[in-house]
Amino acid sequence: MWTPESMIVNYTESGWEIITQRAHGLLGAQLAWYWKNKSQPDRWVETVLAIAEHDDTGIEFEAENLLTAAGGPVHFAMRAFDPDHCQKLSLSSQAKSRHIALLSAKHLIFLYREEAKRNSRALAVVQEQRRLLARLRKELGITKVEADRTYALMQWCDALSLLICQHALQPEQRLTEISKGPDKKSYQLVQLAPAVLSVSPWPFVKNRFKVSVESRYIPQLSFGSAKEFREALYGAAVKETVYELKAPGKGKARPGM
Repeated sequence: MWTPESMIVNYTESGWEIITQRAHGLLGAQLAWYWKNKSQPDRWVETVLAIAEHDDTGIEFEAENLLTAAGGPVHFAMRAFDPDHCQKLSLSSQAKSRHIALLSAKHLIFLYREEAKRNSRALAVVQEQRRLLARLRKELGITKVEADRTYALMQWCDALSLLICQHALQPEQRLTEISKGPDKKSYQLVQLAPAVLSVSPWPFVKNRFKVSVESRYIPQLSFGSAKEFREALYGAAVKETVYELKAPGKGKARPGM
């Protein structure tokens, strides 16, 4: 789940690869930008912004809680629930637009609905976001079906961005499940070649396009303080990885194992 300063941390032969939350969100927005025109939701610009900025309230260059007990960088999945972060994220989205706040509310409900079953503070957050969601839907005249469909696109782009950022691609052109899209179809990702990907069924307006994500590489494996890690992260060289997405050809990908 995404919480403050949620980095994607990949271990490589040369050390840590760090992709910030904002870089991951930007990749999700790039993917959304090419979504097929006929099924783009209303308030399209706001939807793309919501995808890009769905958790922009924390900045890794300023944070304190960035290290594990062993001194390594904290991967986003290791983070605990933080109600203050949820409140800050909700208020930030409301300051942008009601539509973005609506999508943010649905995202927070999605992230913490299971945590709410065992954590009273998470339950309070989820209940508050549900009240906000109901009010915003009424104010904007958006049906539950419309809200669910738009959020499904946001979640789909988020899921695909995460798969790419975590290098969660199966070898030998085996299929990797992404998630169900706003049309309730199941979509799968396949790597055709290094940095060349395809999605089936193909949901984009172009048959071929490129997206990119920036990452930072740090050879040092452990750090004595968050300050030391922040300095290493800020000073690390930035690498841009470009991915080409292509519509499926005649050949079929092998099912995942």
